[in-house]
Amino acid sequence: MPVVKLSNGREFTATAGVSLVDAALLGGITLPHSCKTGRCSTCKCKVLQGETTALQTETGLTNAEKAEGWILSCVRSAQTDVTLEVEDLGNVVLPPGKTLPCRISSIDRLATDVVRVMLRLPHTVDFRSIPGQYIDVIGPGGVRRSYSLANANTADKTLELHIRAVDGGVMSDYWFKQAKANDLLRFNGPLGTFFLRGLDQLHLVFLATGTGIAPVKAMLESLTNIAPERAPQSVTVFWGGRTAGDLYFDPQAIPAGHRFVPVLSRAAEGWAGVSGYVHNALLATQPDMAHTVVYACGSDAMIRSATASLLTAGLPDNRFFADAFVPSAPQ
Repeated sequence: MPVVKLSNGREFTATAGVSLVDAALLGGITLPHSCKTGRCSTCKCKVLQGETTALQTETGLTNAEKAEGWILSCVRSAQTDVTLEVEDLGNVVLPPGKTLPCRISSIDRLATDVVRVMLRLPHTVDFRSIPGQYIDVIGPGGVRRSYSLANANTADKTLELHIRAVDGGVMSDYWFKQAKANDLLRFNGPLGTFFLRGLDQLHLVFLATGTGIAPVKAMLESLTNIAPERAPQSVTVFWGGRTAGDLYFDPQAIPAGHRFVPVLSRAAEGWAGVSGYVHNALLATQPDMAHTVVYACGSDAMIRSATASLLTAGLPDNRFFADAFVPSAPQ
């Protein structure tokens, strides 16, 4: 069987027809990943040597990236021995993903197009997650949609979701027109590798647009329990929306010792805050890129723009972590 080698010297064997991400997991190695459908590009890495084959279309890559040797390891398998320019997540052990029942505890309107859904789990269920991960909710008719968990502490068997309305969306119509308290649903999770790591004495920056603030909220909550020797030097949150109404809660209410910078791209006259895009708002502060780590969550357009701008400005590429919200895969 082909052997896959990583930048940090770790290696695993791969089987034909099995994605590199899944083959690594079978070998006890966790590679960065999220959607596992070739859409979000969290698992993007470069092939330095060897041949791989696509199991699904890599919609999360541009033609230019493909020409440069980039692949999405969640939908690529090894044909020969392969060397990848990527590192694993070290000794991080992911909580096992499970399909579990839940009921809607409450639905609250946070903005004209955003609701907060609280899900309650059976008391007998053992569910653990790492703040920043997401779940796939299985709705009526078996429709599956991904939502980030907005709460760090799930010990009380409650999960918090922030859900934005999508025109014509089947699951969106359910949440905004049909869902009611006590509805029975199922979900699968936790999923993904978007969570905090390696923060020691770095400047931690969050970039979020829209409901991309949900996992940021969970990660901010988790910072209150971090050991001082593992804590970041500073924490700043840039949250962007089109208008002030899009910023539907106050991140300053979370006691994480952070600075919050609201950013509006279509600010009304009289707006005294920062205007434009979140990554430009960060660059305007002239950050010490060599000692900064960035976690970005939101639209795919924001993630791509932020990646290009921040890496050009000197941010090390291994200190940019992202979770892009991409259109749902056809079902």
